[in-house]
Amino acid sequence: MNTYSNNSTPSFRGLPGTMAVVFALLALLLGIGGGWLLWLGGSAYYLLMAVGLLVVALLLLWRQAAALWLYAALCLATLGWSVWEAGLDWWQLAPRLDLFVLLGLPLLLPAVWRALRWGQAAGTLQESTLRTPARNGGWAVAAALLAVGVVSVISLATYPHTLQGSLPPSQGQLRERGAATLGVPPGEWHAYGRTGHGQRYVPLDQITPDNVGRLQLAWEFHTGDLRGQPGDPQETTFEVTPLKIGDRLYLCTPHQDIIALDATTGRQVWRHEVQVAAGLALQHRTCRGLGYKPAAAASVAANAGSAPTTAATASAASTAATPASAADGPAATAANNCAAKLYMPTVDGRLLALDPDTGAACTGFGDGGAVDLWAHMPNKRPGAYYATSPPVVTQRVVIVGGTVLDNVSTQEQSGVIRAFDADSGALVWNWDSGNPDDTAPLAAGQTYTVNSPNSWSIGSVDEVLGLVYLPLGNQPPDQWGGRRSAAVERYSSSVVALDLQTGQVRWVFQTVHHDLWDYDVPAQPSLVDLQIGSNLVPALVQPTKQGELFVLDRRTGTPLLPVTEAAAPQGAAAGDHTAPTQPVAALSFDPPRLQGRDMWGGTALDQLWCRIAFHRLRYEGRFTPPSTQGSLVYPGNFGVFNWGSVAVDPYRQIVFATPTRLAFVSRLLPRPDDTSLVVNKQAPAGALPALNENFGAPFAAEMKPFTSPLGLPCHAPPWGLVAGAELTSGRIAWQHPNGTVRDLSPVPLPFRMGVPTLGGPIVTAGGLAFLSGTLDYYVRAYDVSSGAELWRSRLPAGGQATPMSYLGADGRQYLLVVAGGHGSLGTKTGDSVLAYAPPGNSGAR
Repeated sequence: MNTYSNNSTPSFRGLPGTMAVVFALLALLLGIGGGWLLWLGGSAYYLLMAVGLLVVALLLLWRQAAALWLYAALCLATLGWSVWEAGLDWWQLAPRLDLFVLLGLPLLLPAVWRALRWGQAAGTLQESTLRTPARNGGWAVAAALLAVGVVSVISLATYPHTLQGSLPPSQGQLRERGAATLGVPPGEWHAYGRTGHGQRYVPLDQITPDNVGRLQLAWEFHTGDLRGQPGDPQETTFEVTPLKIGDRLYLCTPHQDIIALDATTGRQVWRHEVQVAAGLALQHRTCRGLGYKPAAAASVAANAGSAPTTAATASAASTAATPASAADGPAATAANNCAAKLYMPTVDGRLLALDPDTGAACTGFGDGGAVDLWAHMPNKRPGAYYATSPPVVTQRVVIVGGTVLDNVSTQEQSGVIRAFDADSGALVWNWDSGNPDDTAPLAAGQTYTVNSPNSWSIGSVDEVLGLVYLPLGNQPPDQWGGRRSAAVERYSSSVVALDLQTGQVRWVFQTVHHDLWDYDVPAQPSLVDLQIGSNLVPALVQPTKQGELFVLDRRTGTPLLPVTEAAAPQGAAAGDHTAPTQPVAALSFDPPRLQGRDMWGGTALDQLWCRIAFHRLRYEGRFTPPSTQGSLVYPGNFGVFNWGSVAVDPYRQIVFATPTRLAFVSRLLPRPDDTSLVVNKQAPAGALPALNENFGAPFAAEMKPFTSPLGLPCHAPPWGLVAGAELTSGRIAWQHPNGTVRDLSPVPLPFRMGVPTLGGPIVTAGGLAFLSGTLDYYVRAYDVSSGAELWRSRLPAGGQATPMSYLGADGRQYLLVVAGGHGSLGTKTGDSVLAYAPPGNSGAR
């Protein structure tokens, strides 16, 4: 008869001893962090779990089978707590449970439970009798892990939790009224958003949900323009949306090459290499697109595209569609050296005009083909002011804004908007938000207002109404506004409508009052005529960083969907104030307010770190003011929407949107003087730009994403979605997580967690939407009605640009995607222009 010898001495030998050490270390980490979290007002779970794991460790050291039973109980308690906090959301359950499942697996091994006993054994009892409770404890652990597995499978099977619905079909009466509208030919793309209305709507239906799966690569062109050249800033990006005019495509590259391609074959026709000033220290090197003016004004409605118009506007368009006057006719064309023109703003502060046929400079425009954007600009500092977005082009004027560096100082350049004669380049008017009433061109020796709010994104135009619509940013510094003027307070973070003839303000709608969050209006407004009751109303859809889609009457700026003023958190930094309320739109993708239970990580440990960080920050919901304590800004200044904007179907009266959800941390750092580096202490002497230093203000600003020590977002996915909504009612019909972490993780995991998007979508008459801007390297097609992903194709690099679609000379509808990557987002660099089409006669590679 075998006997069991009672031994009460703890032992570190063998697998039980090793596991005891592991559990003790985990208990120590959870105990320290859990105690801190509880002291901050957070969940008591982590501290209680630490106590339980410590007891498990001690029981393993004493070779007690009770360790297995207790661990099984802790696993079941963790499962119950996890479901209570997160429901059956797979990606929230995973970090709560994964570590405990991994640590529980070794406890199932016979080498563990055979070494354990139950209580104080009598020396005469059989060893098998003593080990039975240990064996059963192993089965208890197995049962607990099985329960975790079952719940996990159920949650994974039901993921993602989405808003399911359907969008309405095309409204026939709108299509019939729109069909008679003169515009850009259906198979072409003449402006950044296809037309000056900025809808990103493609009136082609050759590619449909039924045949999109047959798309194949027709040709690929390499520009040869790769980031990583000397002097490139981190944010060197290939964000261009090409134009398609006639049988050619026109695009620009980050390093300012302008290229013409054959639209059907991808063959290069010409290349213009812009020589820019050397030694520029830039924040952002890119070119989002070109402007285009056709040779003759066939119709004022040419820039209105195929969007429907009211009877009144159609009549006005007919009246305005007259031949060009003699002054604008052949004589003027000869003098300007170009019948039609392409326009591109450069990173050294010029506006160029080129001949679309040859790529040669239009020497009659400005000074030998260029206008100096530094003219009348205060505080000239090369690299500190330039335009990254294409200008707004009409038959009469070219309208240009510009980028002013964020948060370098209170003495930056002006955010002036200027209109130049489209043929001669002469300044027609200037609108300066710091001096908004005087729009006459400045006299020699005068300068624009220092540090006034700028318009760095893309504008839209309605030539029938005679209005240009411009999204405006904020005045630096973004996070402290104690010295802003009345004009700045009125126009910051607004969309403004200016008279095309004079530049005078016709209306302004502010999307954020006294903006302290860098919530500048980043996106091109989309112009669309909406059927409201029995009337067809000219509307403007303005996406914002905070997730609102304001739907306004574009004649007056009056909301067409309700806008309410909601109470906002108070308590700004010293010398500043906060607005008592903030505007909230009826159609909003503002993410839900974060709670401690929303914190996330790869494991329970970094999730605990994020919970502690969350409770240490000031956070009272959206519009929590920046603070020296550190404030959580959600959504962050990356924006729910950014320069990619949204896509609008004017006939279905719907919007296809790509909301992003990322939190940032804003911390104000008191400045000791106006020269010391506070944020960029390690920067080389004389380095420019010294971002976020705010020289001249009482605070510098430390801005960073809210991430864990592993670099993962501290709040749970999804971080990116696709969504469809009705513009007339504000109803969000469907919303789905979009994109995988394949290109964001050390190993290529195809998990569909919903990743951020930078770059806009397009929608087509065929009932599809296309998007390439997700942070995984794919271009995707979606059914607009339901949001279902129907097709995707792997890209050679990051596709952070808005795609476009056109008709080739071979009669096929092409989808064009630019894949060049984004430096500051870390997506793979490239130089590819890719054209996809249904099977047929392929173009040359």
